[in-house]
Amino acid sequence: MEIKVIVGDIAQIEADAIVVNLFEGVEQPGGATAAVDKALDGAISSLISRGEIKGKFGEVIITHTFGKLPAGIVAIAGLGKRQDFNVDKVRGAAGEFCRALRKLNCHKIATILHGSGIGGIGLEASAKAIAEGALLGLYSFTKYKKPEYEDVEEMLIVVREKEKVPILEAAIGKGKLVASATNLARDMVNEPANYMTPSQMAEAAKEIASKYNLEFKVFDREDMEAMGMGALLGVAKGSNQPPKLITLSYKGDERSEKVFGFLGKGITFDSGGISIKASEGMGEMKDDMAGAAAVMTAVGAIAQLKPKINVTAIIPATENLPSGTALKPGDVLKAMNGKTIEVISTDAEGRLILADALSYAQKLGLSPLIDLATLTGACRVALGTLYSGLFGNDQDLIDKVRKAAERTGERMWQMPMPEEYKEQNKSEIANVKNTGNRYGGAITAALFLAEFVANIPWVHIDIAGTAFSTKESGYIAKGATGVGVRTLVELALSEATSQEAI
Repeated sequence: MEIKVIVGDIAQIEADAIVVNLFEGVEQPGGATAAVDKALDGAISSLISRGEIKGKFGEVIITHTFGKLPAGIVAIAGLGKRQDFNVDKVRGAAGEFCRALRKLNCHKIATILHGSGIGGIGLEASAKAIAEGALLGLYSFTKYKKPEYEDVEEMLIVVREKEKVPILEAAIGKGKLVASATNLARDMVNEPANYMTPSQMAEAAKEIASKYNLEFKVFDREDMEAMGMGALLGVAKGSNQPPKLITLSYKGDERSEKVFGFLGKGITFDSGGISIKASEGMGEMKDDMAGAAAVMTAVGAIAQLKPKINVTAIIPATENLPSGTALKPGDVLKAMNGKTIEVISTDAEGRLILADALSYAQKLGLSPLIDLATLTGACRVALGTLYSGLFGNDQDLIDKVRKAAERTGERMWQMPMPEEYKEQNKSEIANVKNTGNRYGGAITAALFLAEFVANIPWVHIDIAGTAFSTKESGYIAKGATGVGVRTLVELALSEATSQEAI
């Protein structure tokens, strides 16, 4: 979809539909909504008085103009309560009204800047959020079927001030870039596992590297054996698909030796292995590489934005399947850092492959480290589907990640990592075992990963509950959400800015 800024009056724009807005509880529209209402002989005011328009967040009310305006349709987007309004509500509203108008075969939409001047939201922030919300909300994965609706081809953002056009166009460009990276991650996660194998994931990384001039490396089984990656190779034993260890590197600051490490769990399909999962819902386990997709596409977006920062993504990729050669409960593996691991459940495989990835990241000298993983069902039980779990060993880094997430609208909740729970990971025959008991499962999984981090600042983000959605809402589409991409990009940009200020 093409997104442009134009100068004009929203009521006079020729389009299939124009979009204005209303806050919840407002009885008399103001601003652009009032101008459109006047042109429609009070139709919007009448709908408000009859209770047909309430202004609740996510509400999109459609009224036809019947020739009174150049546009055929007016959409009134509900913004919710004024005191609760923020930039993320702009994204959500844009996603909602774009989907609603797509269902009405609208190919050209014109909209005002929603929320600008309210709650500290500037023109640029509003424009960027509209672009993000529109592209994210209109996303659908139609590679293997005919789309249900035709695409919205063009969105016009209508402003009054001509001098604002260049800065708004720049803001929109950033919004489109980050949304496109998120949608690419969604595409990768939504791919069936027979089309997104570890080898094909490596090819996707290679394509990103080639497109954005990144350094790309891929290591095969023999390389991993030479490096002593017994944990990753142990998980890979059950599959005929060869495992891959993938790295993508962006160097934006030649003066600095500091390199951030973004690690993503890349289980391209998770059956649970010998500790096999229930068949119901197993098809969704193609999403167990959502962390890998997020870090890959985030680095691609960072490379386009060119901040003065260095980032390397590390992706351990394999399937987790049962077979005659598969890892068994009771087996002992040796990770790259020399620690031995007793396998209690082969369905706790993500932490095994990340153990070697974390060890490798430290060998490369990366710091700080941030990993994203659909790691535990326990995190989904604890936080549901709206919040990712945030763990770590460095409060300053945790706060930076959390604030970056807040700015992007990706909700994260810091979880504790009490020393007392480490007892659950103790093994009688190895340095550590890969699962504790059923209580505090997300925490004990994070504590397991901490065994492979040493003293480097590190954050672990458990996205098991947030990586996949069963319904549309705001700018969230059904299927893969692409969670984590926007937070990682925002973190990189903010860190680059703070370094320049020093």
